[in-house]
Amino acid sequence: MEEYIVSALKYRPLNFDSVVGQRALTTTLKNAISSGKLAHAYLFCGPRGVGKTTCARIFAKAINCFNPQEGGEPCGECESCQAFDQQRSLNIHELDAASNNSVDDIRELCRQVLIPPQTGKYKVFIIDEVHMLSPSAFNAFLKTLEEPPSYVIFILCTTEKHKILPTILSRCQVYDFQRMTTKNTIEHLAYVAEKEGYTAEPEALALIAEKADGGMRDALSIFDQMVSFSGGNLTYESVCQNLNVLNQEYYFQLVDHFLAGRVSECLLLFNEVLQKGFDGGNFVAGLATHMRNLLVSRDAVTLPLLEMSEKMRARYQEQAQRCPIPFVYKVLKLANDCDQAYRTSRNKRLQIEICLIQSAAKETAEEAAPLRSPQGGENNINKNRKEPVKQENKQQTPTPQVVQEAVKQVPPQRDSEGAKRPLPKVSFKHIGAAKKQEDAEPEQKQENRQEEHPVEPINSEKLTAAWFAFLDSLPHDNAGLAERLKGLQPTVKDDNTAVLPVSNPQVQQTIEGMMPQILNVARRSLRNFNFTLETKLEELQEVVKSYNPSEMLKEMKRQNTEVGELVNKMQLTFS
Repeated sequence: MEEYIVSALKYRPLNFDSVVGQRALTTTLKNAISSGKLAHAYLFCGPRGVGKTTCARIFAKAINCFNPQEGGEPCGECESCQAFDQQRSLNIHELDAASNNSVDDIRELCRQVLIPPQTGKYKVFIIDEVHMLSPSAFNAFLKTLEEPPSYVIFILCTTEKHKILPTILSRCQVYDFQRMTTKNTIEHLAYVAEKEGYTAEPEALALIAEKADGGMRDALSIFDQMVSFSGGNLTYESVCQNLNVLNQEYYFQLVDHFLAGRVSECLLLFNEVLQKGFDGGNFVAGLATHMRNLLVSRDAVTLPLLEMSEKMRARYQEQAQRCPIPFVYKVLKLANDCDQAYRTSRNKRLQIEICLIQSAAKETAEEAAPLRSPQGGENNINKNRKEPVKQENKQQTPTPQVVQEAVKQVPPQRDSEGAKRPLPKVSFKHIGAAKKQEDAEPEQKQENRQEEHPVEPINSEKLTAAWFAFLDSLPHDNAGLAERLKGLQPTVKDDNTAVLPVSNPQVQQTIEGMMPQILNVARRSLRNFNFTLETKLEELQEVVKSYNPSEMLKEMKRQNTEVGELVNKMQLTFS
């Protein structure tokens, strides 16, 4: 039986031209090899499975090739290339920093740097997952990385560039690898399937590429898994079944039910999805994605945003033409809101069912009217009005004589320099109503002013409540100050004034600085906007100490020795 090799290793690129999805980066590396302008340290960073370590190995192979090809590619036939392909080259060293991340490991690497290559021009050190090195190991590596021997080249690979010290980044040429696009992944999977003699539907490969999320290694691993499941015949249904992915056909049917207003069919379809073991949250997220794809499919400019097969893209375009834009917006918002509320909802199924019911509900004319554009909006509203209302509006339209009289009554306005200013624009639609409103305005303003600025006499109870209301309004950071101010008690001086006695000049200064805030809270609490608070500095009163019986007896003995003799002679006790 022939030994089985997984596709990710069997179809690993051996030259720059076979690297998928990194054309600009590989061109830069080939030009550097052709011109001989090689840096002493490189940093390859990017997502997993996009070819960082592979490009590092090809680069190390190419710079040591005895017969390099035009364009910087290795020949693959010389002794150096053969030794590299058979993994016996002494000029290329790989270090896994995830398991060799101590200072001792880096010191051992620095000792190997001092040994020149036996064959070839360069000694290449590839450090994979370099972000796993400890800070001490990074610091021990700095000097060697900055000034290595002329025959040494370091290639650092990482998936988390932000974890690498800035001092390391400044010593390297940084190359950022891109995620694999769905198109590139589908093409490469189709190439592998053709080489292996498998049959695969484009929709199945597109689903694998979507599941891989930009990683070619992940895509090839899933591809091998699907081949084992389907026996070499990859169909869209078999891939959906094995990957536990909801078939896209459900969403196409669901949107058709929405458009027809079939609420019962929507609920039954959702129940069928749940019975197949799919999670409701994933179902809602898939619905939002489907509506987004429909929105993108309506315009030829945004059509390239659909990363899928041509057949599925045509299917989206066909359904998108039957979906009005307001409908797509509505369902997209409902699905997004449901997705956010699903995590905290106690009845998750009901949450999704409400979303489906609202999506399939038909809008009435009254509900749709506010969604219309402002142009012609007044005409649309007037269409729903009754005829008497129209006649009443016509009777209220002012005649030209009324308009002229209204214009004459407007006095000319002048600016600060005495020049006449243009008259303001006047609406004559409701002149009579405006006149009545103007007559009633002074009384109304006076009443509002009295309500907005009440002046009620203060008393001790209201004053205490207002003082504690101010203390409660202080932020949490001033909790200590609030506790100290609770010992102060303002007293009523008259109906609008209170006095706050304080015994410390610093406390008085603090209160004076906070006076605007105190008055703002107190005036609203007292309903007296003429209220003022005065601070009064008082002298400290002598504190009278309270004694217990034993302390009292001891103090009496201290002041008069005869008391102690009397107590001892009479055997008196204090209780």
